[in-house]
Amino acid sequence: MDIIALLIIIGLCIGSFLNVAILRIPKGESVSLPASHCTHCLHPLAWYHNIPLFSWLFLRGKCAFCHGTISFQYPLIETLSALLYVCAWIQTGELLQALIFGTVFALLLSLSLIDLRYKAVPDALSLPALILSFLTNNPLLALEQGLLFMGGFALLRISLSFALKKEVMGEADIIIAGVIGALLGIKLGLLAIYLSAVIALVAFMVVRKKGYELPFIPFLSAGLFVTWFWNDFALILLGKLYE
Repeated sequence: MDIIALLIIIGLCIGSFLNVAILRIPKGESVSLPASHCTHCLHPLAWYHNIPLFSWLFLRGKCAFCHGTISFQYPLIETLSALLYVCAWIQTGELLQALIFGTVFALLLSLSLIDLRYKAVPDALSLPALILSFLTNNPLLALEQGLLFMGGFALLRISLSFALKKEVMGEADIIIAGVIGALLGIKLGLLAIYLSAVIALVAFMVVRKKGYELPFIPFLSAGLFVTWFWNDFALILLGKLYE
């Protein structure tokens, strides 16, 4: 089987699982029990109702039993997960590394959606992303750089919280910082964090909703992916900055 086709299938399946995790983990529910069911009528789904992406398309976004609307989140997360695995293959050219990177970014995708929806980042998804990030490229170097970034973010969190007299950032931000350090290294990692802050600032200016706490995980994840996937351009940009 063609590698890209294989990665698309894997990405769709991982995305399907992550859809369950996104809905259930924040509520403290099991990802395995009860079996997949319609969120409207609670009718258990047959196996052919659970084929990633294709079942949603075949059913035209409607439950086969009560005809309630199936959230567009399902095909969106599945499709984006598949694309992330393909991007990982394009960037690495190695199947094992593509699987590792693709899984890390798929987990970050699910964490971003959970953070946007629930303002929470479950360890059940963030810690596997961190552990997998240590297995990329040079594991010892990835571990060293990841821990360095985690330490830096932890120090920043303590300092800002003390200065502002309130809790600033969450523990999950520290974990994602570790992922950034492990995947990108020091210089590119700092660039990714800077890019994340810029994107977050733009989003904040657009939202401008009083009392709204803007989640940072989606922006950290976006900054990481953009810097990693377009690393050649990022390296050129860094070179210009250091001239």
